[in-house]
Amino acid sequence: MAIIEGRNPVIEAIKNDREIDKIMVANSAKEGSIKKIIGMAKEKNIIIQYVDRNKLDEISTSHSHQGVMAQVSEHKYHELDDLIASVKEKGEDPFFIILDEITDPHNLGTIIRTADAVGAHGVIIPKRRSVHITPTVVKASAGAIEYVPVCKVTNIVNTIKKLKEEGLWIAAADMDGEVFYKQNLTGALGLVIGSEGFGISRLVKENCDFTVKMPMIGNVTSLNASVAGGILLYEIFKQRSGLK
Repeated sequence: MAIIEGRNPVIEAIKNDREIDKIMVANSAKEGSIKKIIGMAKEKNIIIQYVDRNKLDEISTSHSHQGVMAQVSEHKYHELDDLIASVKEKGEDPFFIILDEITDPHNLGTIIRTADAVGAHGVIIPKRRSVHITPTVVKASAGAIEYVPVCKVTNIVNTIKKLKEEGLWIAAADMDGEVFYKQNLTGALGLVIGSEGFGISRLVKENCDFTVKMPMIGNVTSLNASVAGGILLYEIFKQRSGLK
C-alpha cells in the first residue's frame, strides 16, 4: 500500500475512484475541504479513521499533510505502447514529456501538475537514477498524478528512438539551443528536460532532433527544472492551441 498526503491529492484520488483502504483525518481538522473529503468518502463507503495530528506527522514524508492522508493501492505505471495507441485512437498529435534523471520529488510532482494543465499525454521517467512516484511527488502534483500517465522506462535513448519511429520530433531543453519561442513546437512532439544539476546527458542530447533554450539576462544562468519545464510546456501549449 501507499500513502497520499494533502487535501487536493486525496480529493482527486476519491474522484478518480482510486482503490482506497482508508482515509486518516486529524481530530483537529474538520473544517473547509476536510468536510468535503469526509462527505465524499462516506458517499463511496470509504473507511474514515480520526487520529491525533502527531500520528500523521510521524507517518508523513512530505511534511505537508494538511491534516489528511489516504492509504491507497500502489501507483500504477503505464506502458508506453499503450499510451501511444491511446493517443492514436483519439486522433491527436502525441505530446510527451521525457525527464532525464530528475531526482527532486518536488520537481517531478510540479512537472506532472503542469503536464496536466497543458494537456500532455504522459510523462516518461527512467527506472534508474531518477525519483519515482512517492508521497512527496503526489503532494507536489496537487492531485494531477491521478490524470497524467507516468511511464517508467529502462533506457531513455531507446525510448526516444521509439518515439521518433512513431513520428514524434524530440526537442531537448538545453542552453546551446535556439530560443524556444522561435521554434516550431506544434505537431507530434516530445520534450526532454534534464536533471537539476547536470542537464541532459550527452547521449540523450545527441538523439534529440533539436534543442530549445530560454534567453536569460540575470546573474544566475540556470532555472529550476520544473520552472524551466513550465515555461517551455506553456509555449508548446500556446503553439498547439493556436493562441496568440
